[in-house]
Parts: sequence; structure tokens; C-alpha cells
Amino acid sequence: MSEIGIGIVGLGWVAGAHIEAFRSVRGASVRAICSRRKHDPADLESTYGIPLKAYTDYETMLADPDIDVIDICTPHPLHPAQAIAAAQANKHLIIEKPVALKYEDLNAVRDAIRTAGVQAAVCFECRFSAHFTLIRSVLDQGLLGSIHYGEADYYHGVGPWYGQFEWNVKKDIGGSSLLTGGCHALDALLMFMGDEVEEVMCYQTKSSHEAFAPYEYPTTSTSLLRFADGRVGKVASVIDCMQPYHFHVQLVGSQGSLLDNKIYTEQLPGLSKSWTALQTSLVDSGDVSDHPYAEQFQVFADSLAKGEPMPLTDFETAYQTHRVIFAAELSAELGRPIKLAELDAG
Repeated sequence: MSEIGIGIVGLGWVAGAHIEAFRSVRGASVRAICSRRKHDPADLESTYGIPLKAYTDYETMLADPDIDVIDICTPHPLHPAQAIAAAQANKHLIIEKPVALKYEDLNAVRDAIRTAGVQAAVCFECRFSAHFTLIRSVLDQGLLGSIHYGEADYYHGVGPWYGQFEWNVKKDIGGSSLLTGGCHALDALLMFMGDEVEEVMCYQTKSSHEAFAPYEYPTTSTSLLRFADGRVGKVASVIDCMQPYHFHVQLVGSQGSLLDNKIYTEQLPGLSKSWTALQTSLVDSGDVSDHPYAEQFQVFADSLAKGEPMPLTDFETAYQTHRVIFAAELSAELGRPIKLAELDAG
């Protein structure tokens, strides 16, 4: 395949980060944008430093033979229909999280992608961060032994001071604490422990601070996960905290533990006396400009050139993360544990 042409639908904050990331990706380039607002191509080139076609009609962009991949950066509720239309137009996909706000819509996107035979990446880009790459290396080397408990927690106060607050407060757009942000933490835990989750119990609550009063859904959730082999985990999603952004990871194994960027292990004598700091940069910002999109998009472009699914953030992997999220949402609604098998029980 020659250089891959990218068409971005939506031109907000996230789209700008995607365009910037693709500037450093070999074998791919952004060629067009589609927005509800009309844009002058000359103004776009001045802003982004690259020539861009400007569409206001999505179907017209889908018909553009110069576009191989549709990159969906629109508000959450628009993702399913746009992804399905792109797959049906035989375009590969990059989909910002969440893929959908409803389980039935998630399944419809999955069916469209499978039927068309296109490749898709979902923006769980934190999997490509230096921190998570280091954790994977620690696990691959067996330094913690067999993991039996894990935590991944997302603390990000999304109040009036934050750009996405105005739309994030609405249930039909933000969705839930897990869907709008905490999904990154749940996805991280599944990367570290596996996606064979059997049962979920989720509790939800909300801060009493007046800044978070406009939210139409509970802004804090805690999800307890039981894996098919008996291991357990916990994911907190807190978007109503009054504190700096923090992404917490703790893994407990038979031979040691990992706490954020610190390790204790019996596998190496020098690291078995106290916590030892690991040299890495943490996932410590919710700003999309700080996220490792370029690394993720490079792997996606390379995989497309080879004609194979990308590792780590392919659609089928992200689908499993979303299934656990929807099981958690159902658990909170019904007030009882939910087995993942119940989602498909009719």
C-alpha cells in the first residue's frame, strides 16, 4: 500500500491533536477534514501547516478515493453511525473512545467492521505510553510472579475550568464517568491482567461540590471485577475530584508488587528490600496533546501496510473493554453483580 490517506471527521480539540500526531507518522498523512462548519482550505493549511480538503458532507468525504482511513473525532453519540458508514464504504477506521454509549450500538459497529473486513483502531492510546510499556515489560519478565489482584484508577476533575465540561455534563453526550474518561483505567487493567472478566459489580456516587452539580449522571464509580480464573481487580473512575490529574496503577503478584512507578520484587535481590522507583514518565495529564497518539498511529499505519490487525488497540481488543464497561453500567443500574454473559442473554 502506498501512503495512507487520512480523513478526519470532526474538527475540535481532539482532532487537532490527531492532526499534529500524524505529522510524525511515516506512511500516512491527513488529507481532508469534515466538519459541520464550513472551512476555507487556505485557512486550514495556515492553521495546521498541511494542505487539507474541507468537506461539510460526510458521505462526500467517504466517496473520496484519496481517503483510506476515516478518523472519527466527533462527539460520542455520533461515533456508531459514522463508523458503520465508513466501514460500509470500505474505509479503515480510527475511532476515538468511547466507540458507543449503548451496548447495542457497539455491537452494530462490530458487525459492520467484521462484515466489511476493514481494520480499526480505537484510541486507548495510553497503552502506548512509556509508563504502560514499562509495566508490560515488568510483567513479561515475570518480576511480579503471578498477578492475583490489580487496581487501575482514573482521577481527573472535569469541572467548569475544563474545556469539555459544557458537553461532558450531559448524559446523552458524556454517557458516564467510565465511558467519558475512566475507560482508560479499565482498559489499562485489562491489558495488565487479561480480558477474561466473568462478573462486575459497580457502585456510583457524586461529589457535593457545586462545580459538579450540572452533571446529569454520577461522576464517581468504583467497579469490582472478578476474572474467570478467580483473580480480582478494581477500577475507580473519578471525574469530580478536586486534585491534580492522577492515573493510579497497582498490581499485586506472588513474587512482588508494582505501585505506579515503583516496584518491589523478590525476583531481583537488589529490589527486595524496599520500593524502588522505575525511571519512566507517567500518564499524568488529561490533555490530549500529551497522549501518545503518534506512537499508536504509527503502529496502525505499519499494520495497515502489512495487511494485518494492529496490536494492543485493535477493535476486537477495545470491544472487550467496552463490554466490561457496559456490564458495570448495568450493575450500577440494577444494584447487583452482572455476569458478562448476561449482556447477550437476550
